[in-house]
Amino acid sequence: MLRAFSHTNGRCAFHHAKCWHHRKSVLAIRREDVNAWERRAPLAPKHVKELTQMGYKVLVQPSNRRAIHEKDYIKAGGIIQEDISEASLIVGVKRPPEDKLIPKKNYAFFSHTIKAQEANMPLLDEILRQEIRLFDYEKMVDHKGMRVVAFGKWAGVAGMINILHGLGLRFLALGHHTPFMHIGMAHNYRNSSQAVQAVRDAGYEISLGLMPKSVGPLTFVFTGTGNVSKGAQEMFNALPCEFVEPHELKEVSRSGAIFFFFLTSDLRKVYGTVLSRHHHLVRKRDGLYDPVDYDKHPELYTSRFSTDIAPYTTCLINGIYWEQHTPRLLSRQDAQKLLVPVRSAAGATEGCPELPHKLLAICDISADTGGSIEFMTECTTIDSPFCMYDADQHIIHDSVEGSGILMCSIDNLPAQLPIEATEYFGDMLFPYIEEMLLSEGSEPLESQNYSSIVRDAVIASNGSLTAKYEYIQKLRESREYAQSLKMGNKKRVLLLGSGYVSGPVLEYLTRDSNVDITVASVMKEQLEQLMKKYSNVTSVHIDVIKHEEKLSSLVKKHDLVISLLPYSAHPLVAKKCIDNKVNLVTASYLTPAMKELQESVEAAGITVISEMGLDPGLDHMLAMECIDKAKEVGATVVSYTSFCGGLPAPEHSDNPLRYKFSWSPQGVLLNTVQSATYLKNGEIINIPAGGALLDSVTPMDFFPGLNLEGFPNRDSTKYAEPYGIQTAHTLLRGTLRYKGYSKTMGGFVKLGLINPDPYPLLSSTMPPLTWKELMCKLVGIKLPAEYHVLKEAVFSKLEKDKSQLEAVEWLGLLGDEPVPAADSIVGALAKHMEMKLPFGTGERDMIVMRNEIGLRHPSGHLEDKFIDLVVYGDNKGYSAMAKTVGYPTAIAAKMVLDGEIDAKGMVIPLTKNVYGPILERVRAEGIVYSTRSVIKQ
Repeated sequence: MLRAFSHTNGRCAFHHAKCWHHRKSVLAIRREDVNAWERRAPLAPKHVKELTQMGYKVLVQPSNRRAIHEKDYIKAGGIIQEDISEASLIVGVKRPPEDKLIPKKNYAFFSHTIKAQEANMPLLDEILRQEIRLFDYEKMVDHKGMRVVAFGKWAGVAGMINILHGLGLRFLALGHHTPFMHIGMAHNYRNSSQAVQAVRDAGYEISLGLMPKSVGPLTFVFTGTGNVSKGAQEMFNALPCEFVEPHELKEVSRSGAIFFFFLTSDLRKVYGTVLSRHHHLVRKRDGLYDPVDYDKHPELYTSRFSTDIAPYTTCLINGIYWEQHTPRLLSRQDAQKLLVPVRSAAGATEGCPELPHKLLAICDISADTGGSIEFMTECTTIDSPFCMYDADQHIIHDSVEGSGILMCSIDNLPAQLPIEATEYFGDMLFPYIEEMLLSEGSEPLESQNYSSIVRDAVIASNGSLTAKYEYIQKLRESREYAQSLKMGNKKRVLLLGSGYVSGPVLEYLTRDSNVDITVASVMKEQLEQLMKKYSNVTSVHIDVIKHEEKLSSLVKKHDLVISLLPYSAHPLVAKKCIDNKVNLVTASYLTPAMKELQESVEAAGITVISEMGLDPGLDHMLAMECIDKAKEVGATVVSYTSFCGGLPAPEHSDNPLRYKFSWSPQGVLLNTVQSATYLKNGEIINIPAGGALLDSVTPMDFFPGLNLEGFPNRDSTKYAEPYGIQTAHTLLRGTLRYKGYSKTMGGFVKLGLINPDPYPLLSSTMPPLTWKELMCKLVGIKLPAEYHVLKEAVFSKLEKDKSQLEAVEWLGLLGDEPVPAADSIVGALAKHMEMKLPFGTGERDMIVMRNEIGLRHPSGHLEDKFIDLVVYGDNKGYSAMAKTVGYPTAIAAKMVLDGEIDAKGMVIPLTKNVYGPILERVRAEGIVYSTRSVIKQ
């Protein structure tokens, strides 16, 4: 039998036997879904085979991502099955999503809750609410406190491979080709044996003296003596290496650095040292180390690593576990001192440069943010494994170039070698599986005869934290109290939405260290990316539309809300702001639904700012700046025309629409079938909804090289009063596109593709349709239909317009590709176009705006004012649309926080005290406009 029985008394064995007699226990291996790279499992097929041979039923959730194939689990006796609700024990590697938890079950996984980690507290709350018994592998320890279930070795192996690869890239960026260039990332190898061979090949080149002489001898420092450190050392040993004592590191490093032309043998190998506590920890009062005293009072000790070891270290491989009150290895101040350039070597030349400083790289395998390496504030990922820490600027940038220390701090390293890691971990976990399996999560914990190793790993059971882990709640409370004190003088902003506009908003607001921001979004991956980039930002993964109570709770905790959600969500958000007396800023139109809240907003005494983006937003501000200046000299406005468009840069407009999507595709499509109203030469022109707008297209020749066209947008006449230009005989606001866009869109309208009405056949609950099948229905021909028959029918529907037919074919709308599930046909087309017409890597967008304002001066002469705004997106930065929407929104939000905008009620940027500072400040962000005049007699 399993080890669980050999370590229990007779009473326990009898109890288990009795349980087995009455039921057949079921184990489930859940699918890993927290990370795209997570290909491990907690148990391998050999472990499943042993369990099934003992009579247990083992369910395995299907997963094409899992590195070990399903057929191997089936061969071992496992049952591939989605539904795992019959299992009494559900095991995984990483945490499950909260909505996938099953009440009153036993779960075992790495929960990352024992330090009251803020990101995982919602998970713990849900575990308590659903009365789940949680076994945490991290707390399965023996009588010496050593972990008995861990991936540690494979974290060390993968981490060492990665940092050798990273060193190759870093050396190359510094001007040196090295043998490390031939080592790849750990996941590029089928198994560790292949990786070892690659490291040996690099080591062979080192042994031949092929390392550049000007880099001097390389020194690697391994912290800790556990499995993590041993795994890294195991891979390091594949290099020609010599281990030295920590106190010898100084001499090894210096002798090589000074005399490397004479001691060439030093460059035919690399040096390593293993660092234990006694090598660098000393008591503050007397400089001594006492292991017993240190365990009791770690806060009385300090580390000499930064002065005694780090100055002679090329690469630090950190594998030590860090806790509060224990000394750090390196602080930010330490890093600043360590990055001081080394003295020039006599043989260094332009082609053979010296290294900027000794400490080049840190592989923090512990991945403990803000821990033993204080400035490691965010983990890197397998996708983006390296970053550079610039200590002088205290910034982290994703690169291997520039100033600073190369950092690698991936928190799921064993996932890079998933098969070996699974087998290794399973061997360690297997002896404890049966005692966890032979109990029900709904049974009282006190009635279970667990071994001490298993019992001490139970974090929660029966709806409560176990006695050993009640401290977690106290940690949470103390942290929340500390945060409340810290937040006392800080401004708190809630940002709803994490899309493309959120980047400039966060970048601008986080410049002020007294502003703390919470980002709430349904897009988990976008949140994760934002959290890596901004330190004083926290995230909440939530659909605020579906969880109104949580939205209200979030709003209540902040001083200001910025909503980047679709405009239809703003009335709901505004109502929560009214209820909690919190100010609100949005970039969207002040819709009728928002206007209905005017009295409630004023009664609440809050500020609600709308139309603070590009269009609407900057167009208002540029218009009002000109109009107000004209009125100051007694002029009247006789005409106002404004056209604006977000476009792909000309070199990226090579598709039938001459367009790509940087914002809601559905919104773009629906704009083409809206009604429009405008004033022209004193006559009001009404364009009905349904597509007539596309017949009102006019060529725009103010930038002839761009070949633009424009069409009216919404009701332009409503701006006569807010702008104060009732004297104007022409008032038109419109949308810009490249010539040909409107004609192509007109084809879609003819085919019935721009139809927002519900279309049940496209529901996710219905059998999927292909575009060919949908088009047959739209043009009225029976299925199945030959391609040429459908094409001819579509051509007829398009009134024999060849360019419109080419666009339909180019988008694949006559083919067998499935139509995305959606509520409407236009919704499905929007999803399809989002996939077909995105901005690719390195492609940039462009914003074009032209305001033309006709003035009549008191003298009688006429003047035309032309205001042009052209902004390009950055290849590796923000899009033009993101900048021109995000920065005005952020600036307005900051003005509200600082009291510069204090008007109560509904506000749009039409007054000088609002638009003046914003126009001045957007110029500093690279949003620059030009103005010219033409005087007419």
